[in-house]
Amino acid sequence: MPSTPRPLRKLGFLTIGLFDAADPGRGHESTLEIIELGERLGFDSAWVRHRHLQYGISSPVAVLAAASQRTRRIQLGTAVTPLGWENPLRLAEDLATVDVLSGGRLNPGVSVGPPMHYDQVKGALYPDTGDAEDFGFERVRRLLDLVRGKPATDFSGVEGFEVFSDVVQPHSPGLGRRMWYGGGSLRSARWAGEHGMNFLTSSVVKVEDSEGADGPPDFAAIQSSLIREFRTHHPDGEAARVSQGLVVIPTDSATPAQRAKYEEYAARRLPRTAAPQGPGRQLFAPDLVGDSAELAERLHAHAAFREVDEVAFALPFTFGHEDYVQILTDMATRLGPALGWRPAG
Repeated sequence: MPSTPRPLRKLGFLTIGLFDAADPGRGHESTLEIIELGERLGFDSAWVRHRHLQYGISSPVAVLAAASQRTRRIQLGTAVTPLGWENPLRLAEDLATVDVLSGGRLNPGVSVGPPMHYDQVKGALYPDTGDAEDFGFERVRRLLDLVRGKPATDFSGVEGFEVFSDVVQPHSPGLGRRMWYGGGSLRSARWAGEHGMNFLTSSVVKVEDSEGADGPPDFAAIQSSLIREFRTHHPDGEAARVSQGLVVIPTDSATPAQRAKYEEYAARRLPRTAAPQGPGRQLFAPDLVGDSAELAERLHAHAAFREVDEVAFALPFTFGHEDYVQILTDMATRLGPALGWRPAG
């Protein structure tokens, strides 16, 4: 563990973009307004998360295309796009298009694995190839190659009046360096490092079989080990980019009702942090709720936070628009400065 934490250099936030099924436009507009607020407050990045067949953003790339036209500076990311739902070639085209529209501000985060409830959805998603699809790292490698300008076909040139390219168009040269992998295991951290990606950590890690033998597993220690594994295998070493995505809720300007709601939310989710969950042995981090001075103290003592200088704190999924405004305002004006961060101009 570093003897002192790194000063926080980049402050971001993540939202799921919930909406009412009877009025989806309002929820999407709320997300865009929150991203605009983030830019005004000086946040460095805003991230959105996929929710397929749910009442959250199912197409973050489309939402970020809209956000790119309503902002000028803030970085825009996905945390994360599950590639089991995607065709890498088509996704590469969409990502490059939005990166060009945003002026080079897109930060795509991706992950692998079969889609949730795959047995129920594969007939709609892959009706002819459902049992043959590969949901491993090869899918990421294909996307990386296409985004980084490797040929997608052996044909290019002129055919009649049409001109064809052998690489994805538009090509955005800097996008390949802004690709992130969202991982919670040593294997994923190692793979992301070996392939020169950036690394997104969240509030979930995998407890490896060798961990927890001497007592309850320690989330912060496990996450710290993932960061070290990633940097050990990355060409940039200690300079390789890592972002942490805990749920952090400052209450400095919250009303008594908001504080009570936030504390109840964290308490309801706390039992899942006591032990690994499910066959994947997933361990969840406790949500952090309190005033900014208290939160800064807890984060400075967090082994993984001490390893990073970028964060994308997750907004609780079920809160209202006015709650997000309060939380983001306190993050930017109270918590960020307490962590050594300065707002972007």
